[in-house]
Amino acid sequence: MKTQKKVMIFGTFDYFHAGHEYLIEKAKELGDYLIVVIARDKTVEKIKGDLPDHNEKERLSILKKHPAIDKAVIGNAKDKHKVVVKHKPDLIALGYDQFVFTHTLNKLIIDHKLNTKIVRIESYKPETFKSSKIKDQLQSNNEEK
Repeated sequence: MKTQKKVMIFGTFDYFHAGHEYLIEKAKELGDYLIVVIARDKTVEKIKGDLPDHNEKERLSILKKHPAIDKAVIGNAKDKHKVVVKHKPDLIALGYDQFVFTHTLNKLIIDHKLNTKIVRIESYKPETFKSSKIKDQLQSNNEEK
């Protein structure tokens, strides 16, 4: 029996857009089983300075329905890397702009003797498809009304 190659990605996914779709599709092409880890609301607030507009349960619900995603989970509030140790992915695919918490991934992999590789997926039209840009555009449109 062939073992499945597990791929893991991380993200906030506040405004689900074509850039997220691209990341998911490219990550899925790298393996057989895609695990998506959704950032906790408090983690997003700590990193970005604001809570996401859609809470973690709403974002999880949307991603659980995506046909390319085999498993969607909310990250651990206390230990951001616990999900990696639990699921032991063969590959972690990082987005082009993901740097928070990623600098310690190699150490985590070594410390836990995981056979996990890390790759970076190129951007897809970041000048248009980036949650912060979409959020700014929505706010701008609301102010004009």
